[in-house]
Amino acid sequence: MKIKVGVIFGGETVEHEISIISAVQAMNKMDTNKYDIVPIYIAKDRTWYTGKMLTDMDVYRDMSLLKRYAKEVTLCKKNGGYFLVNTHGLFRKDISEIDIAFPIVHGVNVEDGTLQGYLDTIGIPYVGSRVIGAALGQDKVIMKQVFESAGIPIVPYTWFFDSDYYNNREEVLKNIKKLGFPVIVKPANLGSSVGIDIAKTENDLLKVIEDAIKYDTKIVVEKVIENMVEVNCSVLGNYENQQVGVLEEVMGSDEILSYQDKYLNGGKTKGSKGMASTSRIIPARISEKMTEEIKETSKKVFRTLNLGGVCRIDYLINKKEKKFYVNEPNTIPGSLSFYLWEPAGKTYTELLDEMINTAIKDYKNRSGKTYSFDTNILSNFNGVKGMKGKLKG
Repeated sequence: MKIKVGVIFGGETVEHEISIISAVQAMNKMDTNKYDIVPIYIAKDRTWYTGKMLTDMDVYRDMSLLKRYAKEVTLCKKNGGYFLVNTHGLFRKDISEIDIAFPIVHGVNVEDGTLQGYLDTIGIPYVGSRVIGAALGQDKVIMKQVFESAGIPIVPYTWFFDSDYYNNREEVLKNIKKLGFPVIVKPANLGSSVGIDIAKTENDLLKVIEDAIKYDTKIVVEKVIENMVEVNCSVLGNYENQQVGVLEEVMGSDEILSYQDKYLNGGKTKGSKGMASTSRIIPARISEKMTEEIKETSKKVFRTLNLGGVCRIDYLINKKEKKFYVNEPNTIPGSLSFYLWEPAGKTYTELLDEMINTAIKDYKNRSGKTYSFDTNILSNFNGVKGMKGKLKG
């Protein structure tokens, strides 16, 4: 019997379209001899849809047609199973049953632990990092604080809320100047290089901050690494076992690897290939010693944040000083970083299969843990009247 895999993608995030690209790529590479694929698309208005047509990239060229022919659904648990249910009309109608969820989402309110928490509440097994790992991997400020405590190398940084900037701008700018120009300014909770830019002077800084604040309430500012090379490393597994793919050296046309580099340049022909279309050199042109150090650090990052499934950890290297720094992990990377596993001998289909099998194994392991007790402490509760006497005391 085939496993029914519900692939969840989309969301209201600015990375909505990138999620579609990643998910459609993955759905078209899953082993249909093992899996029945059930697409679950979250529109920008947060409405959920399903339908086989959602596996075709061309469908997303006209969202009005998509919403007309796809079926609006909600995910719920019923009679021990997990169902996509249509609630329109007088009666609830089961549309599809799924055995496991596979979130392929990017950005806030989906990748940041929000969706994972919803799936945990329902009780359905799912692929990838759980709530805490997803949340830590999304917030660049808290992530850095965790890395500092674990002794993981990061670049000098400072951070602030938008209210800090509006209410005490001089103090915020003072802290940034201590880093020394140039600096890179980032929204703390976005990915795909959205809202990120470099400030070389104080005049640049004000404009760049104003742009970043459009996307997030929390902003992180980092010292720009000189003589920089960007290298990415993908990790596959769970807290017990981790595999590491081939390192890539990323080539951007801008000073930073921009949204344009990652997604738009690859989309000039019919259909973008997402991160798979980015210019890169594989393997990265760094020493064997540094390659091994980055691979070991990547495993440490994976375990420190308690990640799962496949992630991509991005590094910044100062070529002159021969030092590397963790930039950030991507808990659900664009294209699921399949292009870093194929050179290591693992096809995209095999990568997806391992991710699903790991999720099933982890779910069975967690099912053996104790999360609640059969006893009901409320059975002897005296009610509101009894509480009133205690509150008065």
